[in-house]
Amino acid sequence: MKTQTKIALSLVIFNFAILLLFGIGVYLFLNEYSYIDFYKRLETRAAIGAKYNLKIDTANAEAFKRIREQHLERLEAEREYIIKVNSVDSLPQIAEKNDLPLSLLKSLLKNSKARYQQGSSFYGGVKVQHQQATYLVIVSANNRFVSHHLIFLRNTLFWGLVLTVMITVYLSIKFSRHFFDPIREIINKVKQISTENIHLRLNETDNNNEISELATTFNDLLNRMETAFETQKNFISNASHELATPLTAIIGEADVALIKERKPQEYQLVLQNILQQAERLNQITKSLLFLAQTGYKGNKIVFEIVRMDEMLWEVKALIDRLNPGNKIMVDLSLLPEDPKKLKINGNKQMLNLALANILNNACKYSHNKPVSVHIGSSQEQLVIFIKDQGIGIPDNELQFIYDPFFRASNTRFFEGYGIGLPLARNIIKLHNGILQVSSNVNSGTTVQMTFPLAKFNK
Repeated sequence: MKTQTKIALSLVIFNFAILLLFGIGVYLFLNEYSYIDFYKRLETRAAIGAKYNLKIDTANAEAFKRIREQHLERLEAEREYIIKVNSVDSLPQIAEKNDLPLSLLKSLLKNSKARYQQGSSFYGGVKVQHQQATYLVIVSANNRFVSHHLIFLRNTLFWGLVLTVMITVYLSIKFSRHFFDPIREIINKVKQISTENIHLRLNETDNNNEISELATTFNDLLNRMETAFETQKNFISNASHELATPLTAIIGEADVALIKERKPQEYQLVLQNILQQAERLNQITKSLLFLAQTGYKGNKIVFEIVRMDEMLWEVKALIDRLNPGNKIMVDLSLLPEDPKKLKINGNKQMLNLALANILNNACKYSHNKPVSVHIGSSQEQLVIFIKDQGIGIPDNELQFIYDPFFRASNTRFFEGYGIGLPLARNIIKLHNGILQVSSNVNSGTTVQMTFPLAKFNK
C-alpha cells in the first residue's frame, strides 16, 4: 500500500472514530437528560394537581389550576389520577380499575415518590397526606422528546457522520495527492539522473519544509557524487599518463638499442635511461599503492604514542641529508610545558612520510627559501604550522590540490607527480586530524595540521 493511500485511510478512520464517539456521547447524554427532565415535569404536574384537586391550599387552589392550564403545555396522552388509598391490600383492585402498574403504586405508597415507564408511557407521582387520608396523585404521558426528537437527533447524527466521512475521504485523497506532488516530482527527476547526465539537479524552493530540505540534501549528494566521478576520471586519465610516460620511454630506448649493434658505451647510456625511467615508474607505483592503502581505515595499521616534536626533528634530519641547502627553521616558542601535550596516537612511519612530503614541497616550491615550522598545543589538540615563501597556489586551483596527480599551473618547472599532498591528507585523516592549506601566488603557502592529543589514564 502506498504511503499516500495509508495517510488518506488513516485520516478517514481517525475522523470517523472521533465523530462516532462524539455522536454517541451527545446522543446518550441527551437521552439520559430527556428521561430525567420528563420525570421532573410529571412530578411537578402531580404536585400542582394535588394542591388544587385536594384543596390542600384552599386560598390558592384556583390560582394553581390557572397556572397549570395557562403556562404548562399539555403533554401527549397526558392523564391525571387522584387515588385515595385505604390500605395496601386495596392496591391490586386500584391498579386494575385505573389500568395502572401495580409496582408503581406500591413504590409510591412506600417512598412518597415514584417513577415508572411502560412502553412509550411514562408515570410520575407523589403521595399526599390530607385530612387523615392518603392520596396517590399520578400523572402519565407519552415522552414525545424520546419518541420523536431523539429519533430525529439519531438520524441527523448518522447521516451527518456518513456525509462527513464522504467529505473526509474526498479531501484526504485530494490533499494527500497534493502533498505528495513534490515527492512524485523528485522521484521522476531522480529517475532521469544517471552517470551520463549527473549534472542534473532537483528544483529547490525557498519553503522551509521537509520536501525542500530533502531536495537540498539530495542535490548536495549529487554534487559530491559528481565531484567523485570527475575525480575518478581525472585520476584514471592522469594515472594512465603518468604510468605510460616512463613505459613509453623504456620501450623506446629498448627499441632504439635493438635496431643495430652499438658500442658498449651506448648500451650503458641506454640502460641508464631505462633504469632512470624504471625507478620513476617504481616510485609512481609505490606512491599509488600507498595512497590506496591510506584511502580507507584498515585494521592492520599499528598505532602507538608518538611525540611530535621529536618526529619533526627526525624529519628535518632526513631532509637535511637529502637537501642540504634547505632552510627549515623550527620555532619552539609555543612548546607547552607539559610534554604530554606533544603526544598523539599515531603510526610513526606514516606520520614521518606525511611531514616529509609537506616539508619537501615547502622547500622545493620556494627554491629553498626560509621555511618556518611552529608546534604548539591546546588542552585537547596539537597543532603544527608550516609556512614557506614560495610560488603559492592560484586561488581557483586550491579546490583541486587533494586530487591525485593534480599539479598547479605554476609548477610545470618543478619535478613531482601530484601525489604527496593527497597522501599526506589521507595519513592525517587516518589519525583523526585535519589538514588545512591557505596560499597566495608568489607570497607563499601555509599548511596547518591539527591532531587530537593522546589520552592518558589518570
